[in-house]
Amino acid sequence: MNWGKSDDQGARRGYHHGNLREALVKAALDLIAQKGPAGFTFAEAARVAGVSPAAPYRHFRDRDALLADVARQGFQAFARSLESAWGGGKPAAREAFERVGHAYLHFARTEPAYFAAMFESGLSGSDYPEMTIEADRAFAVLRSACEALVATMPKDKRPPALMMALHIWSLSHGIASLFARGDRARRPIPMSPEDLLEAATLIYLDGLAVPGK
Repeated sequence: MNWGKSDDQGARRGYHHGNLREALVKAALDLIAQKGPAGFTFAEAARVAGVSPAAPYRHFRDRDALLADVARQGFQAFARSLESAWGGGKPAAREAFERVGHAYLHFARTEPAYFAAMFESGLSGSDYPEMTIEADRAFAVLRSACEALVATMPKDKRPPALMMALHIWSLSHGIASLFARGDRARRPIPMSPEDLLEAATLIYLDGLAVPGK
Protein backbone atom coordinates (compact mmCIF):
# COMPACT_ATOMS: atom_id res chain seq x y z
CA MET A 1 0.00 0.00 0.00
CA ASN A 2 1.17 3.49 -0.82
CA TRP A 3 1.09 5.37 2.48
CA GLY A 4 1.01 8.68 0.62
CA LYS A 5 -2.25 8.06 -1.27
CA SER A 6 -5.35 9.70 0.06
CA ASP A 7 -7.96 9.06 -2.65
CA ASP A 8 -10.86 6.62 -2.44
CA GLN A 9 -9.25 4.28 -4.95
CA GLY A 10 -6.32 3.79 -2.59
CA ALA A 11 -8.72 3.24 0.31
CA ARG A 12 -10.71 0.63 -1.63
CA ARG A 13 -7.52 -1.15 -2.65
CA GLY A 14 -6.25 -1.27 0.95
CA TYR A 15 -9.55 -2.64 2.19
CA HIS A 16 -9.80 -5.16 -0.64
CA HIS A 17 -6.40 -6.61 0.18
CA GLY A 18 -7.30 -6.91 3.83
CA ASN A 19 -4.66 -4.56 5.19
CA LEU A 20 -6.77 -1.51 6.01
CA ARG A 21 -6.81 -2.37 9.71
CA GLU A 22 -3.03 -2.80 9.79
CA ALA A 23 -2.54 0.41 7.83
CA LEU A 24 -4.60 2.33 10.37
CA VAL A 25 -2.71 0.83 13.30
CA LYS A 26 0.59 1.78 11.69
CA ALA A 27 -0.70 5.29 11.01
CA ALA A 28 -1.81 5.60 14.63
CA LEU A 29 1.61 4.47 15.86
CA ASP A 30 3.31 7.06 13.65
CA LEU A 31 1.02 9.79 14.98
CA ILE A 32 1.46 8.69 18.61
CA ALA A 33 5.23 8.87 18.14
CA GLN A 34 4.85 12.44 16.89
CA LYS A 35 2.02 13.80 19.02
CA GLY A 36 1.24 11.37 21.82
CA PRO A 37 -1.89 9.19 22.14
CA ALA A 38 -4.20 12.17 22.64
CA GLY A 39 -2.68 14.35 19.93
CA PHE A 40 -4.35 13.12 16.76
CA THR A 41 -7.80 12.69 15.28
CA PHE A 42 -9.49 9.82 13.51
CA ALA A 43 -9.36 11.81 10.26
CA GLU A 44 -5.61 12.31 10.65
CA ALA A 45 -5.11 8.58 11.06
CA ALA A 46 -7.07 8.00 7.85
CA ARG A 47 -5.01 10.61 6.00
CA VAL A 48 -1.69 9.16 7.16
CA ALA A 49 -2.89 5.67 6.19
CA GLY A 50 -3.75 7.01 2.75
CA VAL A 51 -7.47 6.24 2.89
CA SER A 52 -10.68 8.25 2.83
CA PRO A 53 -12.04 9.72 6.10
CA ALA A 54 -14.90 7.21 6.00
CA ALA A 55 -12.72 4.13 5.49
CA PRO A 56 -11.64 3.63 9.14
CA TYR A 57 -15.26 3.07 10.18
CA ARG A 58 -15.12 -0.28 8.43
CA HIS A 59 -13.03 -1.54 11.34
CA PHE A 60 -13.28 0.97 14.20
CA ARG A 61 -16.24 2.91 15.54
CA ASP A 62 -14.06 5.87 16.54
CA ARG A 63 -10.54 7.02 17.36
CA ASP A 64 -10.61 5.49 20.85
CA ALA A 65 -11.42 2.09 19.38
CA LEU A 66 -8.43 2.41 17.07
CA LEU A 67 -6.25 3.47 19.98
CA ALA A 68 -7.50 0.52 22.04
CA ASP A 69 -6.51 -1.86 19.27
CA VAL A 70 -3.04 -0.31 19.14
CA ALA A 71 -2.77 -0.77 22.91
CA ARG A 72 -4.02 -4.35 22.63
CA GLN A 73 -1.34 -5.20 20.09
CA GLY A 74 1.22 -3.44 22.26
CA PHE A 75 0.29 -5.45 25.35
CA GLN A 76 0.35 -8.62 23.25
CA ALA A 77 3.91 -7.93 22.11
CA PHE A 78 4.85 -6.83 25.62
CA ALA A 79 3.59 -10.08 27.12
CA ARG A 80 5.55 -12.12 24.58
CA SER A 81 8.69 -10.16 25.42
CA LEU A 82 8.28 -10.70 29.16
CA GLU A 83 7.45 -14.38 28.72
CA SER A 84 10.54 -14.89 26.59
CA ALA A 85 12.71 -13.11 29.15
CA TRP A 86 11.27 -15.15 32.02
CA GLY A 87 11.99 -18.39 30.18
CA GLY A 88 10.20 -20.49 32.76
CA GLY A 89 12.44 -19.16 35.50
CA LYS A 90 15.52 -20.99 34.21
CA PRO A 91 18.28 -21.46 35.23
CA ALA A 92 17.34 -19.76 38.51
CA ALA A 93 14.28 -17.73 39.45
CA ARG A 94 16.15 -14.66 40.63
CA GLU A 95 18.35 -14.50 37.55
CA ALA A 96 15.32 -14.93 35.28
CA PHE A 97 13.53 -12.26 37.30
CA GLU A 98 16.27 -9.77 36.45
CA ARG A 99 15.83 -10.58 32.76
CA VAL A 100 12.15 -9.71 33.03
CA GLY A 101 13.04 -6.28 34.41
CA HIS A 102 15.46 -5.69 31.56
CA ALA A 103 12.80 -6.77 29.06
CA TYR A 104 10.36 -4.27 30.57
CA LEU A 105 12.81 -1.41 30.10
CA HIS A 106 13.84 -2.61 26.64
CA PHE A 107 10.25 -2.63 25.42
CA ALA A 108 9.59 0.85 26.79
CA ARG A 109 12.72 2.15 25.08
CA THR A 110 12.32 0.44 21.71
CA GLU A 111 8.51 0.64 21.37
CA PRO A 112 7.67 4.09 22.78
CA ALA A 113 4.53 4.54 20.66
CA TYR A 114 3.08 1.22 21.78
CA PHE A 115 4.11 1.95 25.37
CA ALA A 116 2.34 5.33 25.26
CA ALA A 117 -0.82 3.78 23.82
CA MET A 118 -0.78 1.10 26.50
CA PHE A 119 -0.27 3.33 29.51
CA GLU A 120 -1.14 6.92 28.55
CA SER A 121 -4.29 6.59 26.46
CA GLY A 122 -6.69 6.96 29.39
CA LEU A 123 -8.96 4.26 27.97
CA SER A 124 -11.16 2.26 30.31
CA GLY A 125 -10.36 -1.43 30.40
CA SER A 126 -14.03 -2.26 30.91
CA ASP A 127 -14.85 -0.60 27.58
CA TYR A 128 -12.22 -2.59 25.71
CA PRO A 129 -12.07 -6.10 27.21
CA GLU A 130 -9.73 -7.48 24.53
CA MET A 131 -7.17 -4.86 25.50
CA THR A 132 -7.62 -5.78 29.15
CA ILE A 133 -7.08 -9.48 28.45
CA GLU A 134 -3.69 -8.77 26.89
CA ALA A 135 -2.74 -6.34 29.65
CA ASP A 136 -3.61 -8.96 32.26
CA ARG A 137 -1.56 -11.53 30.39
CA ALA A 138 1.50 -9.27 30.56
CA PHE A 139 1.04 -8.61 34.26
CA ALA A 140 0.53 -12.33 34.85
CA VAL A 141 4.11 -12.95 33.71
CA LEU A 142 5.40 -10.64 36.42
CA ARG A 143 3.10 -12.18 39.01
CA SER A 144 4.24 -15.71 38.08
CA ALA A 145 7.85 -14.61 38.42
CA CYS A 146 7.11 -13.23 41.88
CA GLU A 147 5.34 -16.44 42.85
CA ALA A 148 8.44 -18.39 41.85
CA LEU A 149 10.65 -16.12 43.93
CA VAL A 150 8.32 -16.33 46.92
CA ALA A 151 8.40 -20.12 46.69
CA THR A 152 12.16 -20.06 47.37
CA MET A 153 11.58 -18.42 50.77
CA PRO A 154 10.74 -20.06 54.09
CA LYS A 155 6.98 -20.57 54.33
CA ASP A 156 6.59 -18.38 57.39
CA LYS A 157 8.32 -15.44 55.70
CA ARG A 158 6.64 -15.42 52.31
CA PRO A 159 5.05 -12.09 51.31
CA PRO A 160 1.92 -12.05 49.12
CA ALA A 161 3.06 -12.58 45.53
CA LEU A 162 0.51 -10.08 44.19
CA MET A 163 1.78 -7.35 46.52
CA MET A 164 5.33 -8.11 45.45
CA ALA A 165 4.36 -8.01 41.76
CA LEU A 166 2.70 -4.62 42.23
CA HIS A 167 5.80 -3.27 43.97
CA ILE A 168 8.16 -4.50 41.25
CA TRP A 169 5.82 -3.29 38.51
CA SER A 170 5.77 0.16 40.11
CA LEU A 171 9.57 0.20 40.24
CA SER A 172 9.97 -0.95 36.64
CA HIS A 173 7.29 1.31 35.24
CA GLY A 174 8.46 4.33 37.18
CA ILE A 175 12.02 3.96 35.92
CA ALA A 176 10.85 3.31 32.35
CA SER A 177 8.66 6.41 32.43
CA LEU A 178 11.39 8.52 34.02
CA PHE A 179 13.86 7.73 31.26
CA ALA A 180 11.22 8.09 28.56
CA ARG A 181 11.36 11.86 28.89
CA GLY A 182 13.59 13.07 26.11
CA ASP A 183 13.33 16.80 26.73
CA ARG A 184 15.48 19.11 28.77
CA ALA A 185 13.02 19.05 31.66
CA ARG A 186 14.25 15.62 32.68
CA ARG A 187 16.67 15.75 35.57
CA PRO A 188 20.07 14.29 34.62
CA ILE A 189 20.45 10.79 36.02
CA PRO A 190 23.98 9.41 36.47
CA MET A 191 22.86 5.79 35.99
CA SER A 192 21.43 3.77 33.16
CA PRO A 193 17.81 2.63 33.60
CA GLU A 194 19.03 -0.98 33.79
CA ASP A 195 21.52 -0.20 36.55
CA LEU A 196 18.94 1.81 38.45
CA LEU A 197 16.37 -0.98 38.26
CA GLU A 198 18.91 -3.63 39.23
CA ALA A 199 19.98 -1.61 42.28
CA ALA A 200 16.39 -0.95 43.36
CA THR A 201 15.37 -4.57 42.85
CA LEU A 202 18.41 -5.81 44.74
CA ILE A 203 17.57 -3.64 47.74
CA TYR A 204 13.93 -4.74 47.60
CA LEU A 205 14.60 -8.47 47.28
CA ASP A 206 17.38 -8.46 49.86
CA GLY A 207 15.04 -6.63 52.23
CA LEU A 208 12.58 -9.49 51.85
CA ALA A 209 15.42 -12.00 52.32
CA VAL A 210 14.77 -13.61 48.95
CA PRO A 211 17.56 -16.16 48.37
CA GLY A 212 20.23 -15.06 45.89
CA LYS A 213 21.11 -16.64 42.57
